[in-house]
Amino acid sequence: TNYSYHFEWLGRPIIQYPQDIVAMQNLIWTVKPDLIIETGIARGGSLIFYASILKLISLNNKIRSPKVLGVDIDIRKHNKKSILSHPMSKYIEMIEGSSTNKSIFEQIKKKSKKAKKILVILDSKHTHHHVLEEIKLYAPLVSKGSYIVVFDTIIDELPNKYNKTRPWSKGNSPKTAVFEYLETHPEFEIDKSIQNKLLITVAPDGYLKRIWQICKKYDVLYILLIS
Repeated sequence: TNYSYHFEWLGRPIIQYPQDIVAMQNLIWTVKPDLIIETGIARGGSLIFYASILKLISLNNKIRSPKVLGVDIDIRKHNKKSILSHPMSKYIEMIEGSSTNKSIFEQIKKKSKKAKKILVILDSKHTHHHVLEEIKLYAPLVSKGSYIVVFDTIIDELPNKYNKTRPWSKGNSPKTAVFEYLETHPEFEIDKSIQNKLLITVAPDGYLKRIWQICKKYDVLYILLIS
């Protein structure tokens, strides 16, 4: 029924379940990032959503200079025009190109240097290889206590008949990428409390919290456990 295509946020289509929209509002309020990076823009509703929540929090002086940075391999002209004409556009920046392209990532990395707290959302191409490459690139940008949210892990729990026209499928999905990444990155853990509250979500096992901070100093790698 294309359920996730039924909703809008402040006039722009937002291709998310209402439950995940509420979850992200809770998450943004708790983390209070000054920068949200999202891969996959589509029609722009999620960019508008994240920008509006950051703006509301900033009214209480909890965030200074909030920004949402979106990247997509194809930003359609009519979508870009609608996003740029929206009242929330002053808090949004868009980059066109592949989220896993090294030069594109370097642009994003450079723009994120001044941010004090970063939250990352992955919602572009949903194949195992692409998502794994995204996680490897963007996870290091995530601040301690913040999250990298991997959407559409639900693909791995659906019969393949629902993905016949897509390059992803059960066994080749964002969830398999998450599990492979976590095997060698204990600084992140799945926050099960979020999906347990939602019951219905497109991102089961996709809300990943950074619990350790890894820093390199004098060529020595230290892992600091957050109490």
